[in-house]
Formats: sequence, C-alpha cells, structure tokens
Amino acid sequence: MNRARPVVHSHNEWDPLEEVIVGIVDNARLPRPDPGFHALEFADLQDARDIPSGPFSTRVLEETAEDLDALADALTGLGVVVRRPEPMDHARVFASPDWESDGFFNYCPRDTLLVLGDTIIETPMVLRARQHENLAYRTLLREYFDAGARWLSAPKPRLLDGVYRMPQGFDLAIDESEPLFDAANVARCGRDLFYLVSDSGNRTGARWLASTMGPEYRVHLCERLRNTIHIDTTVVLVKPGLVLVPAPYVTPDNLPAQLRSWDVVYVEDMVDVPSTERQASSKWLGLNLLMVNPTLAIVDRHQEGLRRELERRGVDTLPLELRHGRVLGGGFHCVTLDVRRRGTLESYCDSSV
Repeated sequence: MNRARPVVHSHNEWDPLEEVIVGIVDNARLPRPDPGFHALEFADLQDARDIPSGPFSTRVLEETAEDLDALADALTGLGVVVRRPEPMDHARVFASPDWESDGFFNYCPRDTLLVLGDTIIETPMVLRARQHENLAYRTLLREYFDAGARWLSAPKPRLLDGVYRMPQGFDLAIDESEPLFDAANVARCGRDLFYLVSDSGNRTGARWLASTMGPEYRVHLCERLRNTIHIDTTVVLVKPGLVLVPAPYVTPDNLPAQLRSWDVVYVEDMVDVPSTERQASSKWLGLNLLMVNPTLAIVDRHQEGLRRELERRGVDTLPLELRHGRVLGGGFHCVTLDVRRRGTLESYCDSSV
C-alpha cells in the first residue's frame, strides 16, 4: 500500500519546493518600546523613549503587500502551493505575569516556525511583541498536524527585563537564563543544522534544539560571525557544495569547519538600495534569497552581481523585489517558510569535522 506523501517535509534550503507559506503585512506596526526591542532593534538609540511605535506608513504597507502578492503569484506559477497566515490585530495589548506588550507583524514566517523533516516547531522567540505571532498560523498548524505532521512548541520564554542588555562587540543582547532563538537562526543542511549564536539565539536555545531533535541531527554553533540577528544573510546555503557568505564578516578562519570543503563565495559587497524610511536591516539583506530548487533562486532584482555569481555556478535567478524589505527587516527567505520540499534526509557535510 502506498502511503500518502507527508504534507510537512523539508530537510534543507534547496530541494525542489512544493508548498510554502508567504507572509503578509496586514496591520504591521512597530510595538511599544521595551528592553528587548531596544536592545535588538534600536541599540543605536541611547534613550528608549526615542524609539518609534505604531503602524508602518501606508506606502510601506501597500507596496509591500503588492510585492508579497507578486512573490506568491510567481511561486504559484512555478507550481508551488502557496499558503498565507491569517491577519491579526497587532495593536491589541497582551500580557504575561511580568510585562505587557502589543504586537509586531506576520511579515516573516521564517522567524517563528522551524521545519525539520516532518516536524514543525514553534520557536522561543526573543521579542515580547512576537510571543503570540504564531496564532496567525494556528489553522495551518492544525491542518498539518491532522495530516500527520509532528507539531512541537519550545518552552515559552519568560523574557524578564534582566534577560536583555545592550550588545557590545560579540557580547550578546540576551543572556543564557532560558532557551531563546528565532527559527531563522537555523540554516538546514540535512542532518547538519547551522545555528547562529547571536542577539536572537543563545547557546541554551541550541542545546534545547539538539536535545529535542536527538542524534539524527548535528547542531553546529556558529559563533563570533555576526551579532546581527539571523543566519540567512550570513551563511546562505544554495545547494550541496555551494554557500554564500559576506566577506566583511565571514572569512576562511571563522567559516564553519563543516563547510570549508564547499565552494564558498565570499561576497565582497551588495547594492545599497536607499530608503526614506528607517531601515531595520543592512544592505546585506540582498543575500537573503529563496531557493526554489537547486538550479533556481529568487533574488533581489537589484543584486545583479550576486545574480551573475550564481549563474556562473549553474543557478538561474528569478529577479523580484521587496521594496521595503530593509525597512521591515526581511528578504525573500525571511518572508517565506518552505513547508514541503521534495527530497530525503541526507548528510552533506563531513561528520568527522
């Protein structure tokens, strides 16, 4: 008897994409200031009272909605099933026993949910404003669970004031008192998981992930690369044997040892696309690409040099844009979550390293 194909099934960043969640910007806003939002998003401001809050501009929201719809349409045209989260009222105030907050957005499904094989994990995110963001995916999660997926939730973090500090150098903005990480701190390479220790992912979080997933996976700590929040602009896995890294931050000396036998493209620079709005991400967001399959990448249309580098290595590119990706803090990898890819769990790295 043939078993139905699992609805949640994704082992890496490049196998042929079959189903994806694309984010939305309905009701997106900057939440009220708190110690975590100050340390992670506005560390350049000395006084938390100077942190803006409230809805993003109408222009940002309308143009981003257009860009996300264009991305969804492009993926649909490639035969990919596209799902979207449910809109939420992010202005609504919620509370824990220790603090109150309002919400942020559902622009980046990559941050809150981690897919490993047939398992989907709600991660212990570092910002208070994002603690209930996963409710926008609850209907989808139940659907996937009913279809046979394994649905887990990491321990809900307490996020007391003392968890946070203003980052300096490689001293993180979060402590080790509880497991904390965004899903986008993890780059999936089959049995090898590269985990960026950063302001949005501590070592305790990596230890929880390793103990939860067991010996089938190897969790590799990537330390002293960048404190910038997520790994998908720092270690960009394109296909087996090919990885992109930003040359100013990742060198042959601090590149993860498991990737040193790969073809490593040290990207020297990115096209800096200016904005009149405050930008949450650097120009290196241009590295934030989505692999549709091992020979096709969705890439920011402005990054012509990056596109040429990929095409020289046998990877075609589909140029699209997120006009306000740097304002909202997410590129094509961030605003998508690959729920199902065609492929199997394999080892792509030397297990002896």
